[in-house]
Amino acid sequence: MEESKKTLSFRGSHLCSLIPLIIFVIFCIAFFVIFKVFEMEALCMGGILALMMGSFLAKSWTKYWEAVVKGMASSMMNTLALILLVVGIFAKLMSRGGVAQGFVWLGDTLGLQGGLFVVFTFIATSIISMATGTSIGTLFSGFPILYPSGILLGADPLYLAAAILSGAIFGDNVAPISDTTIASAASQSFQNKKGTADVGGVVSTRMKYALIAMCIACILFWILGGRGEADVAGREILEQYMDPRGLIMLIPVVILLVVAVKKRDIFIAITWGIISGIAIGIVTGILVPEDIISVKNGTLQGFAIDGIKNMLGTVGYLYAIAGIMGVLNESGTMDKIITRLLNSKLNQTIIGSELIIGIGIMVSSVCLGAANGPAIIMFGPIADQIGRVKKLHPYRRANLLDGFASTIPVIIPFTSSFIFIVITCVNGLMQEYKFIEAINPLKLSLASFHCIILLLVLLFSVFTGWGRDYEGPNGERIKNKA
Repeated sequence: MEESKKTLSFRGSHLCSLIPLIIFVIFCIAFFVIFKVFEMEALCMGGILALMMGSFLAKSWTKYWEAVVKGMASSMMNTLALILLVVGIFAKLMSRGGVAQGFVWLGDTLGLQGGLFVVFTFIATSIISMATGTSIGTLFSGFPILYPSGILLGADPLYLAAAILSGAIFGDNVAPISDTTIASAASQSFQNKKGTADVGGVVSTRMKYALIAMCIACILFWILGGRGEADVAGREILEQYMDPRGLIMLIPVVILLVVAVKKRDIFIAITWGIISGIAIGIVTGILVPEDIISVKNGTLQGFAIDGIKNMLGTVGYLYAIAGIMGVLNESGTMDKIITRLLNSKLNQTIIGSELIIGIGIMVSSVCLGAANGPAIIMFGPIADQIGRVKKLHPYRRANLLDGFASTIPVIIPFTSSFIFIVITCVNGLMQEYKFIEAINPLKLSLASFHCIILLLVLLFSVFTGWGRDYEGPNGERIKNKA
């Protein structure tokens, strides 16, 4: 243990170093679960206030705030913050390009109804979430477009809502521009070479888990999702949101994915995604130069500034969490937690170690109201240490983190912010459409097939070793521990 980690002391017990974390968790539950406030700026505020409250328990305020700054100054955090700011521009570019409207046109053109429309909705929202990198944004944009029309086209309301939720989570789990993907990669370091897991490699290796869960979920949505009654009014709603040109904007997404996998550099991939997206958008008439950046009545507008603004809250809460982690590190509490986990009976086998990672991230996510990004940032360093001791490849660790976080925590009806967002969206639409009825949160949880099946797929992977890779002498993936 580094000597610097013994220098931060608290009045009473060293466990007082956990107070900022506990206060932050309380803020998360209050905002997401009680008051239904789904804003990252609120989490940022909660984190900063938690740090301020925790400082009163430190014996030295100077050393306390030095620990906070040291945590915020970590290379991982600064890299993650920069990636998110760049990603924000691309995400807003995709939203402005009308990807969602393109899928609405496609579904109408194919004449999908009932269970097939539910499957289409699941796949469409998955791709939209992948393209935009935001699960919450997908929920708020997908429900007004797909939910009312889907019901009138014979889709069962419960499974239709679950399909939108499942699609949002699928995309968030595998999108190279998702904060959870980036955080899971950036938190897992190599042993035999410098750096952390690259996003391209992480995405390419986690696809198999997500796609298997998706395929099984599609079958269930198809069988169970067609119990509604069709109505011609559904087509009228669809026509309001149709634009086939939106599908063209998937080309930049493909370019980004290809470059990310080949170059193993997310900055290069996002840059090419933005350049190609702007070029394609302007050539096809989807975008005009003013959509990129413009000034109107003294106000800066366009997707470039909107993307930065949209990510500032996320970057803020990440730095707040980094400060909390700095306190835990410099007080030695983090080392004590890691040591106990490393010496636990469950950690004696590789299966046990992976279960610790899976259970740990799920508990962390549940405590934060299913805010998976913050949960991964908090538990990521612990998973990193456990996995490094077992020589697990960083890709594997990152995939377990993000994968398990995308399962049970997302669908717990009484704590998940995602469940509450779905209920909020449905309740809002009830005011506009008389045929829409309230949804039972517990039934919604049980109908969210992708999240449930993804858990089973990951457990199968842990117990059988499928997809388990170790780190080779040069950081490469190998099947057996060196």
